[in-house]
Amino acid sequence: MTTRVPLTRRYLMCPPKYFAVDYAINPWMDPSKPVDVRRALGQWTALRDIYRELGHTVEEIEPQPGLPDMVFAANSGTVIDGRVLGARFRATQRVPEAEHYRRWFVEHGYRDVLMPSRINEAEGDFAWTGRILLAGTGFRTDPEAHGEAQELLGVPVLSLRLVDPRYYHLDTALFVLSEATDVSPAHIAYYPEAFSQGSQRVLARMFPDAVRATAADAGCFGLNGVSDGRNVVLPLEATALARRLAACGYEPVLTDIAELRKAGGGPKCCTLEIRK
Repeated sequence: MTTRVPLTRRYLMCPPKYFAVDYAINPWMDPSKPVDVRRALGQWTALRDIYRELGHTVEEIEPQPGLPDMVFAANSGTVIDGRVLGARFRATQRVPEAEHYRRWFVEHGYRDVLMPSRINEAEGDFAWTGRILLAGTGFRTDPEAHGEAQELLGVPVLSLRLVDPRYYHLDTALFVLSEATDVSPAHIAYYPEAFSQGSQRVLARMFPDAVRATAADAGCFGLNGVSDGRNVVLPLEATALARRLAACGYEPVLTDIAELRKAGGGPKCCTLEIRK
């Protein structure tokens, strides 16, 4: 079994103080179903505390009234080598979030903060492998935003097309388990059926040792996981995926995100990684 080595991470998160499902911008959202804000806050707090218990740094941005999806911090920025590429949302309801996150980075000393000209939903559709930025398109982020990200971040970008509307962001169908190093390639998990045939072939070619998830794994947002290279935070229901990851040498950490999932979110959606 491969020995998995955790790396200390730094995350930005937003408490779900104003969490609600007042509109539907993805298939998981149903405004007719009640939302328990206290339960959502409890689940979010448990997730934050897991990160801290694992030795990671978690910073928080102040939530804003009228922005119920601001809790999903991953959609608001991509940070590589200290350079910040902000977000430009497709849904009008989320557009104001981008400025609040941009301002947070500026106020916290980041001087290289760039804002995209194309629709770009940040780590919702971008996954850093340590060498290449995997970039999703099909429902939210414009394909032209991939080239813009390459120019502004200065890293190679590989485009992947999503075809299942339930998995509208890349981070609902794929996540990086361990980043590439000088001695080992990146390791990922993904749900093949969420991608076009061509993208499936690309992923199989580039990541032959990837963990291929099942429909059940994807349906509980198991691919919306967060890994530090050894510890993998997953939704409580992703038990089958957890067993397969444990067989690969990872340490699954299961947590309840059922209330947040009502808005189409999970652990990764709540977590923006800051890479210096």
